[in-house]
Amino acid sequence: MAAVQWRSRWRKYDVELQRCHAESLPVEFGDYHPLKPIMVTDTKTRRGARKGSTSSSSSSSSSAAPDPLSSMLDGTDPLSMFAAASASETPAMSHSSSTGDLGRKRKEKEDDAVGPDFESWSAKRGEILARFTTTEKLSINLCMGSDRGKAQAPGSSAVSEKVRTRLEELDDLEEGSQRELLNLSQQDYANRIEELNQSLKEAWASDQKVKALKIVIQCSKLLSDTSVIQFYPSKFVLITDILDTFGRLVYDRIWTMCSDPRPLPDSFTVEDVNDTAKETCLNWFYKIASIRELLPRLYVEAAILKCNRFLNKSGIQDTLPRLTSMIRGIGDPLVAAYARAYLCRVGMEVAPHLKDSLNRNFFDLLGTFRQISGESVQNQLVMQRVEVPEYLTLYSPAINWILQCIAYRAPEPLLTEMMERCKTLGNNALLLNSVMRAFRPEFVAARATDFICMIKDCDEAGFPKHLLFGSLGRSLACADPPESERLTILNEAWKVITKVRSPRDYISCAEIWVEFTCRHFTKREVNTVLADIIKHMTPDRAFEDAYTQLQSVIRKILTYFHDFSVLFSMERFLPFLDMFQKDSVRVEVCRSIMEVFIKHQVEPTRDPVILNAMLHICKTMHDSVNALTLEDEKRSLALLIIGFIRMVSFGRDFEQQLSFCVEARATFCNLEPVLVQLIHTVNQLSMETRRVMRGNHSRKTAAFVRACAAYSFITIPSLSSIFSRLSLCLLSAQVALANQCLSQADAFFKAAVSILPEVPRSISVEGKLRSSESFLLDFINNFLATLLVVPDHPEHGVLYLVRGLLNMVQDYTWEDNSDAKVRVYISALPLLAAMSQETYIYSIPKVDSNETLYGGDPKFLSEINKLCETLIGQILDHLKVLGRDENTRRQGALAFSLFGVLVSHGDLRNNKLSQLTVNLWNLSHKHGYCDTRISVRTLEHIKHQAQQPDMAHLTDTVQRLALQTRT
Repeated sequence: MAAVQWRSRWRKYDVELQRCHAESLPVEFGDYHPLKPIMVTDTKTRRGARKGSTSSSSSSSSSAAPDPLSSMLDGTDPLSMFAAASASETPAMSHSSSTGDLGRKRKEKEDDAVGPDFESWSAKRGEILARFTTTEKLSINLCMGSDRGKAQAPGSSAVSEKVRTRLEELDDLEEGSQRELLNLSQQDYANRIEELNQSLKEAWASDQKVKALKIVIQCSKLLSDTSVIQFYPSKFVLITDILDTFGRLVYDRIWTMCSDPRPLPDSFTVEDVNDTAKETCLNWFYKIASIRELLPRLYVEAAILKCNRFLNKSGIQDTLPRLTSMIRGIGDPLVAAYARAYLCRVGMEVAPHLKDSLNRNFFDLLGTFRQISGESVQNQLVMQRVEVPEYLTLYSPAINWILQCIAYRAPEPLLTEMMERCKTLGNNALLLNSVMRAFRPEFVAARATDFICMIKDCDEAGFPKHLLFGSLGRSLACADPPESERLTILNEAWKVITKVRSPRDYISCAEIWVEFTCRHFTKREVNTVLADIIKHMTPDRAFEDAYTQLQSVIRKILTYFHDFSVLFSMERFLPFLDMFQKDSVRVEVCRSIMEVFIKHQVEPTRDPVILNAMLHICKTMHDSVNALTLEDEKRSLALLIIGFIRMVSFGRDFEQQLSFCVEARATFCNLEPVLVQLIHTVNQLSMETRRVMRGNHSRKTAAFVRACAAYSFITIPSLSSIFSRLSLCLLSAQVALANQCLSQADAFFKAAVSILPEVPRSISVEGKLRSSESFLLDFINNFLATLLVVPDHPEHGVLYLVRGLLNMVQDYTWEDNSDAKVRVYISALPLLAAMSQETYIYSIPKVDSNETLYGGDPKFLSEINKLCETLIGQILDHLKVLGRDENTRRQGALAFSLFGVLVSHGDLRNNKLSQLTVNLWNLSHKHGYCDTRISVRTLEHIKHQAQQPDMAHLTDTVQRLALQTRT
């Protein structure tokens, strides 16, 4: 080690920089543009051309690199291209597979019969099942006993043989097939119906068509049972699912019979249907016509209504009026209403243009309203303890659907006609409610005042008026009434809403009208509405059962109020938030407010109203964090709070900004990412202060900058992440240096050095344990680069920070078989070489580095050289150990790294140093592990350097560097 004598070569950085500049060449632009695709001409010669003949060649121009962005502009995209390619490569489908997909393809065509603006039945299904529930016990009575032995009806001898056969098929049921399931809960009932649906499919698949029909008939009979009347709408939904399944199965079977030898087109006519398919279709209609009871016969025929297309052109058109007339024979008005709804549903699916049938069903429904007040219905309600308003709501799904079918793409005058019919019936509230929900919102909004007058005249006992105003409010949330009527509409509606005693009914209606208020009025009206909601929902803590509606109110307000100075100036907004007492709900509401704030708050703010309110909201989110909170949740909340902090700016009032950061640190101490952001904010504030206050109030500025440094120095130790502490110590030290606060910078550097021994050997990265070595090396290299501009402390000797860092590296417990320590030593050599220069490669304005303090003092240079020699000795010792342990690959890599440092930073005019450089080169190539391409480029670079006037001594060194091939 004593033989190594280090001396750094002198550097002229400005000259080296000039050498690195790219050579400039004149360019003829013409059509040249840097983003224009390069056109490459490829000339291909035809192989096998005869001698003496002219070779034919083809020239093609193509883009060397297609631009993915330009392909987006011309309307193509990779997925579409892939789909098109797949389609072109797919072989023709076999007949069997094509017929298997007929049902799906036809279903897609059928869905196109009405536009996407028509709300399908499937969209309403879930809502009905969730709304109409019961705790009463339910029963299923599948009466599947035999009818043999019954007396023949008069004239039965005249019945044809085919009809008699069909009757026998329906009557010939298996023994023991009659069963009754009692005391079923609502969920059990739904499960049993689903089991029947599966049984239907299995029977059909096993070619037991008569059994499938029996299942459908018995299920249809269940729709005559109103013993648990509150559940009837949900029962209707479940059982009509079975009817729909049966209808699809029958239609698909007949369709398949018509698809041989080629598939039947969607727009087929009766002439395209073969006789076998027609016979099968007629057979199904004859079987259904033989059903004795009216209700199952009606439902089952309606289920296969579409099959009339196979028989004659006008089959559907002729059948709908007949089925409509049959419904008049149903005595129970509720059962009849849902039968009409089902008929209208299948009618809209197969023939949406036949509006006459829809109208007839609706007018027949109006005629049954007088039955509601009849003795039979009233006795039933008394027995089941059901009030009239609750009973009337059971009609809503049926009436709403019928009116939706009628109102679909209907002209505006039809609404006027419907309103007149409502008046004729004495402003029937149930009907009026359905009319407002069925017709287009813009039609309803234009007549909002007329509807309000009609609502006033309705009987409160039959159907609550707040429900009517709720339906009107839904339309007004989608379309605007005349501007001159808006205030009157709001006042009239709220007069009714505020009188609703039930908190549940009140908030359901008030939530709807909040959107109308926010959409058309100012904060004054919205504040009044919030005050009224608080008044109704606070007694008896009624708000605890209405969190969903209250959250909806908040969302609607945030949709229309993006100016948070206006929002928080509402006196009742924060008290409204106080009603969210449940922790999870309160945090969710605060989160939604923060998301809107971050999205729409474009300019930084210093408004005290906004800051106080947002601090309160952020504190609510922060205080919800506990030991059980998931890391993802913590990260999500921290990002929202950080977004708020970034939007706070007090302009040039830097002291106020620092005070805000102090308050935020105390408020958000449990979220580490927020503390990290605050430290970054304070460092930015410190730099901005120095920039703005340059030359002015120097003492005050210096004091403030020191206060910022103190803030960071106090906050950093509270972080649990050791690498966050290290990086922030280094960053804060760099900021302090830039602001000429040398003592503060020194304190940060010392803190960083003291933290280094605490770095664990492994850390968790994205939930996985990884070695911390690479992170630590990156930090130390950054640290070393900063130390170049750090002046030595007059009381701590020469290079005390460098020595302290290297001592820590030497004492640190590195991983076994690790070269990290030696790599740090190698990285330290360029720093020490840079410190030996007369002029440093970079410096900080107004900060005197060691180049100024020592001015090239020989003693200072001697200390640097001694330290370099010590480091090189340590590195060489390590290389010897690796050689003894036969770790030749690691030895070669380290030797090549040290070789590069010596060539770049050492003065190779020193023969011993030059010889060491050659020895390292040979060692790195001795076992053939060095990348040949890198070695070649390295040699070329050294040869190029040797051509420079002040680097001629490298010529001798280059001649002794030889490339060795692997053996």
